[in-house]
Amino acid sequence: MVRSGQASFGSANYDQLSAMGHEQARLLGKWFAKGGQPFHRLITGGMARHHQTADACLAQLTKRQVAGADCLTDAGFAEFDHHEVMLRHCPEFADPATFRELLSRSADPQRAAEQLFRSAMQRWMTGWHDDQYAEAWPDFRRRVVSALERLDTPDSKRTTIVFTSSGVIATVIQHVLGFQDFQVMEMTWKVANCSVTKLLHRPGEFGLGYLNNYSHLEQPGRPSTVTYR
Repeated sequence: MVRSGQASFGSANYDQLSAMGHEQARLLGKWFAKGGQPFHRLITGGMARHHQTADACLAQLTKRQVAGADCLTDAGFAEFDHHEVMLRHCPEFADPATFRELLSRSADPQRAAEQLFRSAMQRWMTGWHDDQYAEAWPDFRRRVVSALERLDTPDSKRTTIVFTSSGVIATVIQHVLGFQDFQVMEMTWKVANCSVTKLLHRPGEFGLGYLNNYSHLEQPGRPSTVTYR
């Protein structure tokens, strides 16, 4: 599972890769190409940043690596609606200018944004306000787990890439490892853009191979391309 490259935070359309996001996806593709791993299914969660990450990444692979691969879009791997989650917590942020003004008054705007969003996610995940959301937390979790289960095929040798988002990845790992809801929220903040989380599969069972690998973004002698939002 691949988290999308950096999106365009602060712009009119968040759901587009930034220049950094495109570069992250390119570096990921070069890393995959160097490994020579063939891929049999290529899945995106349906959001623009998922498709753009996939396009930039897969352009670096050899034809043999993706020959005959099934290319699918599965909205089950789409991210939850950050905008709605934030607005239910702070309705005044319906005006983006109000949000930007608040952050501009902070000594650390990024940290201030994280704290606000953390509180908004806590509200969403408590279950006390489920009727106020188009997709409550339990519904999102069921959607993601159902999408994961659709990957469960009798052929455990088929390799799949899923281009998705951090909330989806954290929820999948919660399902696989069985940890608590609050840990999903913490993990959502720590999954790096264009990082790779590897799941091991055999029929009826998924396990964790590794989590949040972004070594391909840390290159000696080059500026870091590691970002988290």
